[in-house]
Amino acid sequence: MAVIQKHGKSSSPDLVCHKENVPPDKIGAPGCHKKRPEAHSNWPRPVARIWTVVLLLGTCLLYCARVAMPICAVSMAEKFNWTKRESGMVLGSFFWGYCFTQVFGGYVSDRVGGEKVLLLSAAAWGSMTAFTPILAHLCSQPIFSMTLARFLMGLLQGVHYPSLASLCSQKVVESERGFLMSTVGSGSYLGTLVIGGVGSLMLDLYGWESVFYVSGLLSVLWAYCMWKYLLKGEGPIITLESLGNGGTQPKLNKRHWARLLKQPAVCAVIVTHLCTASTFFTLLSWLPTFFKDTFPDAKGWVFNVIPWLVAIPSSLFSGCLSDHLICQGTHIIRVLFFFSMGVSSVFTVLLCGNTTFSWAVAFVSATMGLTTFSHSGVSLNVQDLAPSCAGALFGIMNTCGAFSGVLMVYFSGYLIEATGSWASMFALITTVNLMGLFTFLAFAEARRVDIDSSRVRHHSIHI
Repeated sequence: MAVIQKHGKSSSPDLVCHKENVPPDKIGAPGCHKKRPEAHSNWPRPVARIWTVVLLLGTCLLYCARVAMPICAVSMAEKFNWTKRESGMVLGSFFWGYCFTQVFGGYVSDRVGGEKVLLLSAAAWGSMTAFTPILAHLCSQPIFSMTLARFLMGLLQGVHYPSLASLCSQKVVESERGFLMSTVGSGSYLGTLVIGGVGSLMLDLYGWESVFYVSGLLSVLWAYCMWKYLLKGEGPIITLESLGNGGTQPKLNKRHWARLLKQPAVCAVIVTHLCTASTFFTLLSWLPTFFKDTFPDAKGWVFNVIPWLVAIPSSLFSGCLSDHLICQGTHIIRVLFFFSMGVSSVFTVLLCGNTTFSWAVAFVSATMGLTTFSHSGVSLNVQDLAPSCAGALFGIMNTCGAFSGVLMVYFSGYLIEATGSWASMFALITTVNLMGLFTFLAFAEARRVDIDSSRVRHHSIHI
């Protein structure tokens, strides 16, 4: 959710002025220059397009590795005699780990650059995915080894989206951020689509172990190619000095963070992201089991492919629409969120009743397709509110979303087992979605709040 701003001569309290001659073609007020080269660090458009494709592929592989467990959960539960509650514990443990590295990943990315953090984490979680079947067979209690493995996966993958937000705010011009974030965000649906289709076939032909081996090794290969061809074999070198000296972004003190987190717009975007992330994670974790239980004769590749096939063009469309509206100076973000969280809830409610397999796939597809509109809203709003600390703030948001995801994934398993009905889970998802929608409509805005408004003049187009 970008906003068009025109700043005056005053600058952030984190920016220092030095009295010296500055060429008139330089960005900024005469006689001043900034500590950090903000305007000169943007990627040229050809470079940005290359990075967009690479990050799209990386996010795709991230979800291939993440969704491997939900895809294989039914087969693993049969092999290791897990109950629904135990399956929920394994699936939910990912989000416990996911909570702990969000803020850290965003902070480090703001200091040293998101591309370095993305590279290191991808190599680590790719290797972890490939070793998951080995851990399951070596341990005498697979429930414990798989819970630990998913926890570690959450730790390693938790830095991905905060690093993307930080990288985007540092390297991408404002008018192209919507396209990049929505395109890279569609990688989550593409990855779920690929692992849902190809993974289901591999599961039937070669066993559940093959799903982990292939997705993990491909992720490691992606990290190597990124290091070799984009970073030219240099780094990533992250030193304590680079973390302490501020790196590419100014370091906000505790007073600034306290003031930032008291802003209603910041609280609104955190709550909204909490709701969208938790409902998405719950659907991602339980939909394969829902279809297996409700329609046992259905082909796995159908319900694991079609919803995500719908989500990809929907996500790309929302990004193009967002950038177009920014260029026109118009915003209809509230309308986008109405469809993302409001209309999608209608289709979620329809899943509570008795439906045929075809209608269930259609309702789930509509839900996932409409949900993608949030990529052009809450995911970009953090870059409008606090561009100087976008990675760390997005980490806080994702921490809240991951923590609520833990609770919802586990609590959904409890509800399903206690009531014997999937309607209870879909009702819970609908309630959380509507709560997030009302919060966003009431309090969200696109005004920059990470700087003192009395020291900077700007004109904003509010959402």
